Amino acid sequence: MAVAMPPNRAGSSGWAWRPVARDALLARAFHSCTELRGRFYLVGGLLVGGAREPSSDTVVFDPAGGQAVRLGARGSPQRSHHDAAAVGGRWLCVVGGWDGSRRLAAVTALDTERGVWEAWTATPGDCPPAGLSSHTCTRLSDRELRVAGREGGTRTQRRYGSIYTLRLDPRARTYCYKEEGCHTASRSGHCAALLPSPGPHPGHQLLLFGGCNSGEPEVAGRWSHGKIKEEPPVTPHLMEQLARLVSSGQGSLNGPHGLRHHSCSVVGPFAVLFGGETLTRARDTICNDLYIYDTRKTPPLWFHFPCADRGLKRVGHRTCLWNDQLYLFGGFGEDGRTASPQVCILDLFI
Repeated sequence: MAVAMPPNRAGSSGWAWRPVARDALLARAFHSCTELRGRFYLVGGLLVGGAREPSSDTVVFDPAGGQAVRLGARGSPQRSHHDAAAVGGRWLCVVGGWDGSRRLAAVTALDTERGVWEAWTATPGDCPPAGLSSHTCTRLSDRELRVAGREGGTRTQRRYGSIYTLRLDPRARTYCYKEEGCHTASRSGHCAALLPSPGPHPGHQLLLFGGCNSGEPEVAGRWSHGKIKEEPPVTPHLMEQLARLVSSGQGSLNGPHGLRHHSCSVVGPFAVLFGGETLTRARDTICNDLYIYDTRKTPPLWFHFPCADRGLKRVGHRTCLWNDQLYLFGGFGEDGRTASPQVCILDLFI
């Protein structure tokens, strides 16, 4: 059911999250949210702050009808702090995460055509991470994902993060991790964005934002022109609005520093980050600010658009693109315990 936007616009700098639906099934945090064939699949997550046992249900939200339903397929993985990717327009691959007792690197996939969850098998030669949580999993093609983030068990943490290529074979239902031999800073709760490379040589680069006490993005992969076959969502209207917003002079030229468990979506040359938790000693650590990373120039520029509405503070939430609009799902609010049941769309007005 649609919810009217409050009369006082939440974004003081030309933006607002407009509620469009509300359902208790969607109230969760540290879940995954993936668009596949015009529907959003929300897998697992924590239903209340402080919970150690993640949810084992999968909820499907239809943005056209504004309805959420619990998927009846058996075998939905019990996960939080995981990531997921759509593969081949058919499979929803859930990678790693916390199952209530340990950190995993396994791949579990939902075959959306058959409505069946499948535990895929590691192939010989697989070199998996020691265990993954609060990592990122970025789709490069139907057969390759790039996995980045801090790894380790519940008692051991490395001081660096490895970068892995995760190769998938949907027909054989198999996967294989390959360590790339390069490392990043030890990051947890960061986000990843596959963006066009700035400068005279076109291509793509995978950037990691946040997850450690640093405001600088880190490169987790570079590809020359034509190497990345992934087709980004078509978002001409949203791209135009973002370009107008960053050109309006309403935002400050500041990027986030020490942010984690925020959301990130790529819209053409822009990475759009929202919310998260600051790595400070302050009592009020949960944020509600919008950051835009603009790669159209060299060097790229940050733009910061603050928010005055404390009710929009979010941590452990997700944003996803569909139909030239950016959607916001779940996350804990200002108290760090109560999950939002709302679905919102980003409105930009300049």
